[in-house]
Amino acid sequence: QVQLVESGGGLVQAGGSLRLSCAASGLTFIRYDMGWFRQAPGKEREFVVVIRWNGGSTYYLDSVKGRFTISRDNAKNTVYLQMNSLKPEDTAVYYCAAKHKLTTGEYDYWGQGTQVTVSS
Repeated sequence: QVQLVESGGGLVQAGGSLRLSCAASGLTFIRYDMGWFRQAPGKEREFVVVIRWNGGSTYYLDSVKGRFTISRDNAKNTVYLQMNSLKPEDTAVYYCAAKHKLTTGEYDYWGQGTQVTVSS
C-alpha cells in the first residue's frame, strides 16, 4: 500500500519560512518524480514544483521561483519543500504527489495534505 505523508505545515507570518516534508512508503521511491501541489480555499488545485526521480531537474511555478526550493533524499524516501519569504497568497493546503518517471500526465499517488497559513 502506497502512502505519502506530508508534515511541516502551520501558521507563519508573512516573510517567514516553513519546511514541508513528504515521506513515501510502499513504492520504489527512486522510480518516481515527486511534485508539490496546493489548493487555496475556493480555488482549483495548482502545480507548485516537481523534482525528477534522480533530482536532476526541477520545475517551479513562476510565482514561487526564488522563494521555494524542492529537494529529495532517495535514501530516506522523502521529498522536501523549503518555503521562504512566504506571502499570504501562499496560504493553501499543500499536497505531495508521485508520478512514475516513465509516464506522463496524471500523478499516480497523492498525500493527504498539510495546511500552510501565512498571516499578513
